[in-house]
Order: sequence, then structure tokens, then C-alpha cells
Amino acid sequence: MSNPTLLKSFTAGAAISPFRLVKLSAAETVIQSAATTDLFIGVSNEVGAASGERQDVVLDGVAFVEAGAAFALGAYIGSDASGRGITAAPAAGVNNRIIGLALEAASAAGDVVRVLVCPGSFQG
Repeated sequence: MSNPTLLKSFTAGAAISPFRLVKLSAAETVIQSAATTDLFIGVSNEVGAASGERQDVVLDGVAFVEAGAAFALGAYIGSDASGRGITAAPAAGVNNRIIGLALEAASAAGDVVRVLVCPGSFQG
């Protein structure tokens, strides 16, 4: 059984590690996300890229994401400062962006788990 995804290739605007949340830069390249407020568009695939190289990005479907900390199954996933997935937990009245929902729990930073990619935002 396959897991269909929407995959698009972009030029990397800086080095990108595998399984990281990415966003578009002003130069119309992709770069790693650095905060839960970033407007991320997807997740880098299992092959990272150096600046100027092509980077495949999962825009929709199921992607593997490297965890920046432990999170629960079903958690809304945002980004830490290194583009790794963390639980999006905004304070009251604060907006956070999410890349999607955790389809597996992460027990620690460095775990690589499946996430349903469905970018959006929510308010605490």
C-alpha cells in the first residue's frame, strides 16, 4: 500500500537537513524553519540539500519529521529553532503555525516520526 504525497522540488536557500520543516524565503528558495510563527510550507524529504541544490519538499500527505522534543500522538506540530517538530502550544491570544498532526508519538528529540502534513495555524 502506498502513501501518496504531494512532493515539489525547490532550490535550497541554505543548507537543509533531512526531515525538517521548511519555509519559503524572500528569494523564492526554501530554508529551514526557525520558529513556530514561521510560515512553513512543508517538510524536507530524507535527503538534505546544500545551499543552491534542489530540495524535495512534502507539501501534502504523510511525511517523516525529526522531533525536537517529545510529543504525543495527535499533537499539533510546529517548529523549533532548527526546523525540528515540536508541540505547538501557544499562550492565550498568541497564534502559532502548524505543519500538521503527529501520527506517531515522539519519545525524545531526534526521533523521526510520521506527521500528516496539513499546514495551518491556531490560537492559544
